[in-house]
Amino acid sequence: MSAIFDFSSVLMILLLMICTCTYLRELRPAIFDGSKPRDANMPAHLHREGLPGFCWKLSRVGERLSPFVGGSCVLMALYVLWK
Repeated sequence: MSAIFDFSSVLMILLLMICTCTYLRELRPAIFDGSKPRDANMPAHLHREGLPGFCWKLSRVGERLSPFVGGSCVLMALYVLWK
């Protein structure tokens, strides 16, 4: 079955993307900032669009909710082991 149609697989992919984006942002903090020139009058959060913006949001979730993300990863690992 495709990972799109199985809820546990969707959760696993989401958790892996959160962890990966958070790790990449720890290695290189400006990786998801984009290469567009910034307008001085516009806030920085308006420039985060598309895939880099989505990855930036996932990395922020991983940074701010790291205990919950870690606990979810442990629970998902136990689910996969005893599935």
